[in-house]
Order: sequence, then C-alpha cells, then structure tokens
Amino acid sequence: MQDANVAVSHRLEQVRYDIRGPLSRRAHELERDGHSILRLHIGNPGLFGFRVPQHLRDAISAHLPRSEAYCHQQGLLEAREAIAAQHVRNGAKAAPERVFIGNGVSELIDLSLRALLDAGDEVLVPAPDYPLWTAATRLNGGVPVHYPCPAERAHLPDADEIEALVTPRTRAIVVINPNNPTGAVYPRELLMALVDVARRHGLVLLCDEIYDSVLYDGAAFTPLAPLAGDVPCISYGGLSKVHLACGYRVGWLSVSGDEARTANLVRALDLLASLRLCSNVTAQWAIKPALEGPNEIGALTREGGRLHAARAAVRAAVERSEFLDMVTPMGALYAFPQVDIAHLPGFDDAAFALDLLENERVLLVPGSSFNIPARNHFRITLLPEPGVLDDAFAAIERELERHAQHANRRVA
Repeated sequence: MQDANVAVSHRLEQVRYDIRGPLSRRAHELERDGHSILRLHIGNPGLFGFRVPQHLRDAISAHLPRSEAYCHQQGLLEAREAIAAQHVRNGAKAAPERVFIGNGVSELIDLSLRALLDAGDEVLVPAPDYPLWTAATRLNGGVPVHYPCPAERAHLPDADEIEALVTPRTRAIVVINPNNPTGAVYPRELLMALVDVARRHGLVLLCDEIYDSVLYDGAAFTPLAPLAGDVPCISYGGLSKVHLACGYRVGWLSVSGDEARTANLVRALDLLASLRLCSNVTAQWAIKPALEGPNEIGALTREGGRLHAARAAVRAAVERSEFLDMVTPMGALYAFPQVDIAHLPGFDDAAFALDLLENERVLLVPGSSFNIPARNHFRITLLPEPGVLDDAFAAIERELERHAQHANRRVA
C-alpha cells in the first residue's frame, strides 16, 4: 500500500509569504543552472555591500565570553534598559520590565499575537501590509481585517474607514510606520486619530516602527507610544534595518499604556518568552551601543548618501517610464511603483514578475503579495547602487513593453 502524505495544519492553507515564496524558489533554480539573478525582492543590506557599524561588531566581540549561557527570558538587562531609555527620550512611559528582546521583530510579532488572540478574534491590518502581520494573525487563530491605504491617498489610511471595520471581535490595530512596502510616513494628526479609535473601542495598538530612522527629504517620524498615553500599545524596533544588521536577528518590543490594563499582557508575553528560553544572547550586546551611538543611517538617507541617490534613481526611472507611476517613498527601504492599467489593460503583477525573472533575471515582489486586491503594483528595494537600479528599471521597461505588445495582439 502506498504511504499517504503527511497531513499539515489547515491554518497554513491561507498563509503566504511571497517575499520568499515561489518566485524566490524559481530564482534559486535559475542560479543553480548558472544564471545570475538581480535580487530586488528583499531588504537585506548585507547583500548589497552595506556593513554593520564597527562599534556594534566590537561590542559583540568583547562580550563573547559572556554569551555562552541563557540570559533572562526578556533579554539582557543592560539592553532592555537602553531600549526603555530610548522610549523615554521619545516621550513614552517605558521600563525594562516591560521590554522583551526577540530573534528579530518577526518572532515578537508572533508572540504578541499569540498572547492577544483567541480563535476568531480580529486584527485590523493595513493593505498593503508587511505580510507577516496577516500570516501571523491567521497562524494564531485570528482573522486579519485589512484597511485600505491606496496610492490615491499617498498610501495613508483613513481613521474613519478603520473605525467602520471595528466589531465586537476586534482586538488590535496594526500600524506600520514608516511603512513597508510603500515608504509612507504617517503624520502626527493621523496617528492621533488612530489613537482615538483605539481608545474608543478598547483596542491595542501594535506599532511596527522598525524603520523609524530611515527617512528622506526632511520627513519626520512620530513614535506612536507617546501619543497613545494610557492606551495599550506595543512598539517594535530592532537592529535589522536602521543598523544594517539583519543577520544578527535582534528585535525588541516595549509595552506601554495603563499598567493595570496591560499587566495580563505583560505576564502572557513573559510566559511565551520563557517557553522559548531566551533570544540569541551574543547579538544582544550590540543593542546598547547601537541606541547610544551615532545614527549612521542618517548619512545614507540624506542628500549625497547612497540610499538617497538610489531613491532618486528610482524616481527618475519611473518618470521616464511609459507605463509606471509612483508615490515617492518618504521612509523605509522600498519603492512601490504601480503600472498604469490604461496603458496595460488586464495587467497581472504575478505573471509580470515571473516573466521578468525568466526573461530579464530580475526578481521583485508583486504588489498583491502585500494583501491588496489591486494587481498593478510591485515592490523593489532601494538598497542597490543607483546604476544597478537604472539597469533594473531598463529591464522592467523592456518587460512591460513585451506585455503591452502581447496585449495589443490580443486586441487585434
């Protein structure tokens, strides 16, 4: 008798993470066959020549002998004190006892949702979103309810639209600011309106602020926790993006808001943190020098810096294009162009991304991978050198022209 396939969880049927999904697997196949692939699908600074600041490396090296045992389940006290102090400097109420360090923000998102959700509970998630939020909500038995952040509104949400989605099962609002994938930076007035929605309905604010210092052209980041005051709030940050240290896998969260209302949440997080023993100890030694040292990302995002130049190259390429438009990103490490469907009726972002990979050996992420219904966007990272991005957009334009020719033949 033939063995049956091993059954897997039904929760995975609606879970997707296309950033490392089928297109990425196809890229690996092409690379094994000897093809060179330009990978523009992921914000991984170390693959594009960026290096972790030397003072962070030195801190890890100096503390290696103290990294061989488990630490406290919430993280090294020295590191948690530095994280809490940063939040206090920003105007929030914070304490090391309410800070948790994890193996990247990704792990902490999962822990937070596991602590918050019962089966069927709803979480309000932006569309487009960083897709881990939708996936982790589903994996923890919850229901993601997406609120729109369309290009026509500079990829900003509307507080009234969000409030209209609240039901008795709603538990939390996810806010990604600066935003991945769009690069939108939320104004203070909008953040205050979101706080008001959370206050009126007894919701928890989940604030993904991993790109808080990656800003362009004078854009100002406003942390949400100081505005939230007594409203329960979890703020997430880490070393991966601002400090160019993705491989260190260091993230943190800080719980703020009324201490009586959040006491059970902190205890639940402590239990879950204990179950995984602790996060990587070695890399935690980089947290204090990162938060107390120089802001090296600022030199890259200011005029004359490499990230600023890369963003300018993308803007120029979109302006030259016959087919593309874009809301200029004001923060984070990505651009989110859209294809004008008047020029390309019937355009499908996933089919385009596959054709681009097969024909031009360029890998990007279709916009629909970020949980939006529209199929005319794609995300591209700003990490490559400007000249590399020029070449990438030349390839994108050639593929768009092929799709236009194909569409014209169908019409004829």
